[in-house]
Amino acid sequence: MERVELILEENQLSKVIDKLENLINKDASIVLLRGDLASGKTTLVKSYVKSLNIDDLVTSPTFSIQTIYGENIYHYDVYNKSLEEFISLGLLEEFEKEGTHFVEWGDDRLDELLNSYGFHTIKIDIEKLENKRRYIINA
Repeated sequence: MERVELILEENQLSKVIDKLENLINKDASIVLLRGDLASGKTTLVKSYVKSLNIDDLVTSPTFSIQTIYGENIYHYDVYNKSLEEFISLGLLEEFEKEGTHFVEWGDDRLDELLNSYGFHTIKIDIEKLENKRRYIINA
């Protein structure tokens, strides 16, 4: 398992995006984003979508649960959703679609379930510092 830790300002997010693109290109397509409210989970997805020259408006899919950008960038927000609710909504099957899947608030239980189904995940923990963020990437 590869682990990378970066401490960056928001205007340095391209370093996380570059690392993420390398990991996604290997074979992982599910990125679990974890961090407190306003830690930068949606901002990271915005930067990724922008790096692909997709002009879609990226917002947190808190109320819609899933948003799709371009043809194959999937963005989920499972805040206040149990693993059972996630499964009952049919979202587990969504991960079989080709593309990159970002899951805000993806916890260890979801990670274990996805791995048991043979999916490879990338976990990014985001921690707020004063005017920076610590990104811990596990793949």
